Amino acid sequence: MDFSSQHRKLRSPRLCLFGLALLFLAGCAFLKQWAYEGFNRDHWQQPQKVIETLALRPGDHVADLGSGSGYFTFRLAEAVGPKGKVYAVDIDREMNDLVAKAIKEKNIGNVELILARPDDPMLPPIGVDLVLTVNTYHHLENRVSYFQRLRKYLRPGGRIAVIDFDRRAWFAGLWRHYTPAEFIKREMEQAGYGLQGELTFLDRQSFSIFTPDPQAARPAPSSPTDGSAPRAPKQN
Repeated sequence: MDFSSQHRKLRSPRLCLFGLALLFLAGCAFLKQWAYEGFNRDHWQQPQKVIETLALRPGDHVADLGSGSGYFTFRLAEAVGPKGKVYAVDIDREMNDLVAKAIKEKNIGNVELILARPDDPMLPPIGVDLVLTVNTYHHLENRVSYFQRLRKYLRPGGRIAVIDFDRRAWFAGLWRHYTPAEFIKREMEQAGYGLQGELTFLDRQSFSIFTPDPQAARPAPSSPTDGSAPRAPKQN
C-alpha cells in the first residue's frame, strides 16, 4: 500500500468527524429552537388561552422576557396590533438572530429585538404595559434584585406575568429547570409586587400575575435567599 492510500484512510475519519462537527454547529440554533418549541408545546402550553387571559389591548407595549425563538413574541404582536409594540428580550444572540429572520420573513413591523444583560432587560425608557416571562424565571439570577430594577420599566397600571415550570413537569425536574410557585410569590413580594391573580389551566406550569405594591415604593434590601428560594387577569 502506498503512502497516499494510507493518508486517505487516515484522513477519512478526520473528515467525517470534522463534517459532523460542522453539522452540529450549524444545527445549534435549530436544536435550541426545538428545545423551546418541541414536545408538542402547542398542546400543553395553550398559547391562545394564555394570550386571551392577559387581556391585552390594541396599542399596548409588551416585553417578552426570555423570548427565545419567538414562540410568544409573534402571538403577542398580533394581540397588540400594528399600533402596539412587542420587545423580544433575550441574552442569547443566536435566538435573537432567529427571531430577526422570522420578523423579516413575516414582514412584521411591531416587534423590536433587545439583546439584554443578565441583570437588566434593557427596555426603553418609554416603558411597557406588560412583562411576560415564560419558562425563563428559573434561569434568572438574583431574582429579587432583578425584578426590583425591572419595576422602573413598568408604566402606570403595568403588570408582570410569570409562567414557569413547576414540580408537575417531570422533564423539567430532571434538570431542575423549574421554580415552585410559592418561591415565585415570595420573591416577587420581596421585590415589591403584589399577587393579582393565579391561573390554573396549565397542567405543568404555574401562571401568576403581579403588579407593583404601592406600599413598597422603594426597593427593599436583597434577601439572603434572593434568587434561590420568593390590571387583574381575566377570570377563567
